Amino acid sequence: MKPSERIGVAAGAAGLAALGGLATAGAVRTANGRRVPPGGDPYAGIDFTTMYDDPASTVPAADGLALAVRTVDLGGLTSGETPEVTVVFVHGFSLRLASWHFQRYALAEKWADRRIRMVFFDLRGHGRSENAPAQTCTMDQLVSDLREVVRAVAPAGRVVLVGHSMGGMALLGLARRHPELFAADGRVAGVALVATAASGLAEEGLGRSLRNPLLDAFAVVARRTPRVIEAGRDLTRMVLEPVLVAASFGPRFHSPAAGRAVEKMLQNTPIATVVNFLSVLETHDETLGLPVIAHVPSVVVCGDQDKMTPLPNSLYMYGELGTDSHLEVVEGAGHMVQMEVPDRVTDAIDDLVGRARLAAPRPRRRWWRLKEKA
Repeated sequence: MKPSERIGVAAGAAGLAALGGLATAGAVRTANGRRVPPGGDPYAGIDFTTMYDDPASTVPAADGLALAVRTVDLGGLTSGETPEVTVVFVHGFSLRLASWHFQRYALAEKWADRRIRMVFFDLRGHGRSENAPAQTCTMDQLVSDLREVVRAVAPAGRVVLVGHSMGGMALLGLARRHPELFAADGRVAGVALVATAASGLAEEGLGRSLRNPLLDAFAVVARRTPRVIEAGRDLTRMVLEPVLVAASFGPRFHSPAAGRAVEKMLQNTPIATVVNFLSVLETHDETLGLPVIAHVPSVVVCGDQDKMTPLPNSLYMYGELGTDSHLEVVEGAGHMVQMEVPDRVTDAIDDLVGRARLAAPRPRRRWWRLKEKA
């Protein structure tokens, strides 16, 4: 290994150790506070991989990278028909489409008689999508990928977008870059922002550790010399994974099955993807997307014990989204609220789709004035 690479690994070790040090005490307290319910693990026996048995397709991104997609058509809908509404789910950082497991099956029951299409896909570098070159791990690229998926699987009809964590950030990015989609004559009819943030992720909670020059140095060297990633692979996993898993759930929730499912998602995400998207989370600022989303029905969902995207982020977004936005605060829940208290998230999405179907078209606002004021 070259001297510069050894320096990169050393910088990464120090940066990751700092990340672990920031969160270790809180993670230990959280783990110690959890107890398996008297009735046993409520999710014991659940196979969190069954969503990959749904009808599969591959959507090429603008740069040719293959995105893995799963589609569920309800109410007798066939692949060539335009649905009443297409609901597109976008997962979060270091996860995969299977993180929507409970919503996929519960909503399929609720909407069994309605001609609705549900679409789930793995972000680039995640799940069964192709690994992403370092230079493509950007918010702009995630927004572009989302547009390509919508074009491919929902070429016509209205669309409701549901995003968790980094997936919600991508929805905000889509709104900022393509406000015409959210206008009265646009395709987007509703937006759900689940455990996400418009900006300031590096200012609160565990995200504060993202502002770490040593971790930044590791990321820079890793982008230039991919072997650094492999050299630090075990260290990265050893420090990051326990922290991310511990931060996924609220302090009193404990399901060994759910914990293993999240841990497996993290383990199966390439270390390069994790490191390369960390800088995206650090610099993320999509606040200009909020007044655009305010033109369609929306819902903001957050656990009040979320350490990754703390509750103030959700309160701020809700305050910017106007009168046709609902706020769902789930007491005791953490960052993986859609797995921890799935019914609350499922019901919030169901209500949003109902409101999106009934919402009257609104006059188109002058987007350029919004940008001038910003």
